[in-house]
Amino acid sequence: MTPAAPLSVVGIGADGWDGLPAASQQALREAEVVIGGARQLALLPAECAGERVPWPSPLRPAVPGLLAAYAGRRVCVLASGDPMFYGIGRTLNEVRGQEAPPLRVLPHPSSVSYACARLGWPVEETEVVTLVGRPAENLAGALYDGRRLLVLSAGAGTPGEVAALLRAHGFGPTRMRILEQLGGGRERVAEGTAADWVEPPEADPLNVIALDCVREPHARRLSLVPGLPDDAYEHDGQLTKRHVRAATLAALAPAPGELLWDIGGGSGSIAVEWLRAHRSCRAVSVERDPVRAERIGRNARSLGVPSLRVVQGAAPSALVGLPTPDAVFIGGGLTAPGLLDACWEALPPGGRIVANTVTLESEALLAERYRRHGGDLVRLAVAHAVPVGGFTGWRQAMPVTQWAAVKPAVPDVGRRFT
Repeated sequence: MTPAAPLSVVGIGADGWDGLPAASQQALREAEVVIGGARQLALLPAECAGERVPWPSPLRPAVPGLLAAYAGRRVCVLASGDPMFYGIGRTLNEVRGQEAPPLRVLPHPSSVSYACARLGWPVEETEVVTLVGRPAENLAGALYDGRRLLVLSAGAGTPGEVAALLRAHGFGPTRMRILEQLGGGRERVAEGTAADWVEPPEADPLNVIALDCVREPHARRLSLVPGLPDDAYEHDGQLTKRHVRAATLAALAPAPGELLWDIGGGSGSIAVEWLRAHRSCRAVSVERDPVRAERIGRNARSLGVPSLRVVQGAAPSALVGLPTPDAVFIGGGLTAPGLLDACWEALPPGGRIVANTVTLESEALLAERYRRHGGDLVRLAVAHAVPVGGFTGWRQAMPVTQWAAVKPAVPDVGRRFT
């Protein structure tokens, strides 16, 4: 849907009309229609005579209809702070499509810029996590000792949610500063630690949370790289073990924005660590057992990647309708008729497939695929030191056969051996 007139997007801060530059004020004066949140619209003076239209809730489904209703008129969308930083600008671009005229964006300093200025934190070194329209569990994946984080709050109750999450993950000593109404005349800072956090009276919904992360000595330390400790997961034994998991993620090779199919999810460990590789990674975990499917969701939330989509069903039938993957991991069900063919066909050129097994029957299937498509066929063997009487010996885990391949850009006519 392409509107007949260019669309302006103006960022506004807590300082209101007086804090806007001349170009932003002019755009709002000239607008025939101003669309925005009720709080932002209330900041405009009477000289902005255009029709004021508050966003309905939920917002995103209403965007196409509103733009269509006011097509051909001078429309200005009012946003909080920088419209292109977790703001309405991205939504407008996605809804309008690439054929629409470019947005005219007039940004205001973001709450992050204000917060870093008040705190003396370098913006480029400060990680930002938004909880606006997102679950608080998103924060868990960013918690590391000594890190500085800014959390974009969803409202007055968000600091309490954040404090509870920090305590649950062993970050109770973390210093919390709640910066309210940044850039306005009613700026206020509340301070405490997550361990003893008490919600201040009359907390303001317009706030940003600054965290100086401190991990308790007994709390589990989680790495950024694949191969989290096995006890980081809730599981019933159906778990790709730590060292094999690290090798599997290396073969899957996640990159920003890519989508993984994790088939036979078990505990969800492969999909979870794929998502932890980058905040823009996406994953679908397919698990036929309903108890395990629920457990996958709990593990994803606990480890900071609640965006993991869990599909309860048996592959390959459960794969129908899923978005095209960039990579596929098969951790279970290899002998299901048609599964390997369905996964290979679903991959685009350049897509990766990795399959692990411990059984001879499934190993024979992987050997056949290796002959047909090439790639790497490896056996992973891990042994752990254990007590043997008064001494120490090795206990061998079941070896894992792994096939990894990349789908070629041209039709695959079979692999030739020399």
